[in-house]
Amino acid sequence: MNAKLFLILLALFVFAGPVLAQEGGATNWVAITSGFSMAIASGLCGLGQAKAVAACAEGMARNPAAAGAIRFALILGLALIESLALYTLVIVFIKVV
Repeated sequence: MNAKLFLILLALFVFAGPVLAQEGGATNWVAITSGFSMAIASGLCGLGQAKAVAACAEGMARNPAAAGAIRFALILGLALIESLALYTLVIVFIKVV
């Protein structure tokens, strides 16, 4: 199943290149793809943050004495996860505006 999906996506990328290279199109593809990239980055950040908070809560429940260290690691991890969405947002503004 994965090989079939890979081949379909490969064919899509191969045939999409010449179509997007035509001049005179009224569609601004940069704005459209920037929106998709921001949506994907935000969704993945949300999933990553949810998993991090769940693991933190489980770790604190298993070992309450290490709650301070776990909390520090959680805050650091959440800041790094959120930076992905912020970097994507900055790139979207630079490319679209």
